[in-house]
Amino acid sequence: MIVPSPSSRSRSRIIVSSWDLVWATASPPLALFVRDGAAPFHSDWAVAVYYCLFASGFALLSFFALRIQDGLLRNFSVQEFLSILEAVLFTELMTCGVLFSLTRMDGIPRSMPLIHAALLGAGLIGGRLLFRIILPDSSHDHQARRERVIVIGASRFAFHFIQMLRAYAPPSNPVIAVLDQNPKMVGRAVADVQVMGMPHELEAIVTEFAIHGINVDRVVVAGEAAQLGEATSLEIERVCQERGISLQYLPRLIGITESRAPELAIASEPVQRPLSAYFWLKRWIDVLGALALMVILSPLALIAGFLVLLDVGAPVLFWQERLGWKGRPFLIYKFRTLRAPFDADGERVEVSREPSAIGRFLRATRLDELPQLLNVLLGDMSLIGPRPLLPEDQPGNLTDRLSVRPGLTGWAQVNGGKLVSKDEKEAFDTWYVRNASLRVDIHIALLTLKIVMTNQYAGQEATADTEQVRQKGMDILTSAQRKIAS
Repeated sequence: MIVPSPSSRSRSRIIVSSWDLVWATASPPLALFVRDGAAPFHSDWAVAVYYCLFASGFALLSFFALRIQDGLLRNFSVQEFLSILEAVLFTELMTCGVLFSLTRMDGIPRSMPLIHAALLGAGLIGGRLLFRIILPDSSHDHQARRERVIVIGASRFAFHFIQMLRAYAPPSNPVIAVLDQNPKMVGRAVADVQVMGMPHELEAIVTEFAIHGINVDRVVVAGEAAQLGEATSLEIERVCQERGISLQYLPRLIGITESRAPELAIASEPVQRPLSAYFWLKRWIDVLGALALMVILSPLALIAGFLVLLDVGAPVLFWQERLGWKGRPFLIYKFRTLRAPFDADGERVEVSREPSAIGRFLRATRLDELPQLLNVLLGDMSLIGPRPLLPEDQPGNLTDRLSVRPGLTGWAQVNGGKLVSKDEKEAFDTWYVRNASLRVDIHIALLTLKIVMTNQYAGQEATADTEQVRQKGMDILTSAQRKIAS
């Protein structure tokens, strides 16, 4: 999984797949055929050829201009899904603009751009989803969590070090940022890793990644300490020492460094019980349900996005890394409800960490979580399941909750949510994994709808007395522990 830059420092790479190239060329004539059969190619074939050339050309241009990544051989992400929608819109606007200027689109039906847009978007997204389903899952479990590394020094030495790490572990991308003393290097890339700032900004960059759920494990200096200067070197050592980050100097390393002990390793865990056959059917329910909800709730999503734009500004989406199915880390998306603590240059800004009235409204109505329907569609999440948590919020036993996809809502959420403890969440999630069925999922969905409408949890009185919720959680926890012991 490639970790994107924090929103204030984000830039993308240009990688275009063969499928994108083929589909960009094939979709315009296919759209003409869908609209009028073979008629355009027999009557006014010149107009049809012009349309196909311009549409294909602008589609390819949009892939480069908007930096569409190749998701066919990797995990298709929400970030790329949004980029594809932007590319389709760019293609249609440019094609229609040029053709209208040259021919006022004579001979081209007015519905053609809509048909082409639908085919182009469906092909790009559908191809990625198909590859994601049919390709074998190569993800590692939670006991093999990858490191996150920041490299200081945008040199050829750093370039080869990054490439060496990738050669040693091809599926992983451990280096998430490069820092360099030359301010002109900021915004450029070293081995496709963005130079996000200067070495003295290390603390701000580490903090910004932590806000998004990304913990930095190592800082590697591509040179000796003397090259950084005494003040910068002492600042880097201070940050690493205070935050428990390993600091290493590349010239002193020999080969690949040893891996660190995983933070979320499980000791003496019982063997995971086989899951019920319902989870196979559940994936198809998730896909169809997510598509239906995206269509039905799209007006609300547009309104929520507009409110976020007015309230906190661009970008409207916020992401965090969470631990998901089989311990695979993924990026969960929400509408932003807080202003970013950093400006466009990565400098800390003093802002309130409490949401505004609009932010509180979006959180109370759960509208801020609508973008997670994309996570469900792409296979990172499920409609119903254990809620994905940050590392510090994870319960002790991860075996059961990581054996299924995390959910938009779950048994723990309708029985107290944030009001219950880690142990109680573990008990609720364990019970769900071992008792999941269509009836249970429908029951959870109805309870979730009730909570959204009334802002009151199951078993909770209007006075916010949580004793019943806690007692119910402890009863389930005791029962689960007995089952495990037996």
